[in-house]
Amino acid sequence: MTEFGWAIIGPGRIAHRFADAVHRLPGTSVRSVLGRDGRRAASFVADWSRPGKPAPRAAPDLDALLRDAGIDAVYVATPHSSHAEFIRGCLLAGKPVLCEKPMVPSLAIARELVSLARERRVFLMEALWTRFLPIYARVRDWLSSGAIGRVQAIQSSFCFHAPFDPGSRLFSADLAGGSLLDIGIYNVAVTRWVMESALGACPAASSLRAEGTLAPTGVDQRAVGTILFPGGVVSQFVCALDGAADNSLRIFGDRGWIRLEPRFWEATEATLSRCDQPPETAQAPFRINGFEEEIEEAMRCVRAHLTESARMPHDETLAIVGWLDELRRQIGVRYPFETVSDSAAPEPGSGRDDRP
Repeated sequence: MTEFGWAIIGPGRIAHRFADAVHRLPGTSVRSVLGRDGRRAASFVADWSRPGKPAPRAAPDLDALLRDAGIDAVYVATPHSSHAEFIRGCLLAGKPVLCEKPMVPSLAIARELVSLARERRVFLMEALWTRFLPIYARVRDWLSSGAIGRVQAIQSSFCFHAPFDPGSRLFSADLAGGSLLDIGIYNVAVTRWVMESALGACPAASSLRAEGTLAPTGVDQRAVGTILFPGGVVSQFVCALDGAADNSLRIFGDRGWIRLEPRFWEATEATLSRCDQPPETAQAPFRINGFEEEIEEAMRCVRAHLTESARMPHDETLAIVGWLDELRRQIGVRYPFETVSDSAAPEPGSGRDDRP
């Protein structure tokens, strides 16, 4: 491949950030855009026509987009509830997929799509960009080297106030809205990443506990969770669409602590504090806008004919959505499109199979 061609499905706010990174990276461009609203897709095309880059086209439908031999991978950025149909269509057509988080709303759907990707040998990755940010590489070094000793506790918050709109992607049950899937996924995913970085692999949770407040639409507008690991390590988090917080991540060890703030999910700075030593602050600014690292990883994997990325593997996506399923079940959120079987077989460590 000389010029790597991307297609974008879902020309919304987050897709603009993705397109910005693509157009500023060498050797790649946005080739095609698909949206349910043709005028919105045409506007997106106009916004991202750049000198020196092939002009993107607005595809009339998914079939037309998938027939384009110049598309090397597809980025899916639609509301959560429609991710699966687009991922499935792309995989069946042999098109690699990078899908915005959460990849899908439930473990049952995730298992089906991961199996399809493996069967067809087509690349599939969840776009959980936080795992690829440069500052997290520095924090991983601190954790793996034992700079704060044994990890004992993790605390994180992701809260903002969104006006209630029953039809919005945040609050609509039909669109798989709610705080857990939209923003709490960062709290859960980073908890797992911290344990993986400190221990080499994230252990199964001893228990998962959640409480929440439901919006009038039945989705969670606020959730508070506790994840307990063997050895007494505990992660506590809050995510909310109806409040405010410092939106930081704090990792406590028996010899020090690490703090990322503000907005830990897109942090560029971290501070290491150790007993009787001055704090050490590391800075790692984005080269573009933060999306470049996951985009480059996806392109590397596609060019290497890989089915998954070792930096965001399928099993990690399955583990995260399995935990989210259980937390959501405890809060009492069930989406209209879910079937009984969607939650009948929880992931080991979910708190339903092996509670203390």
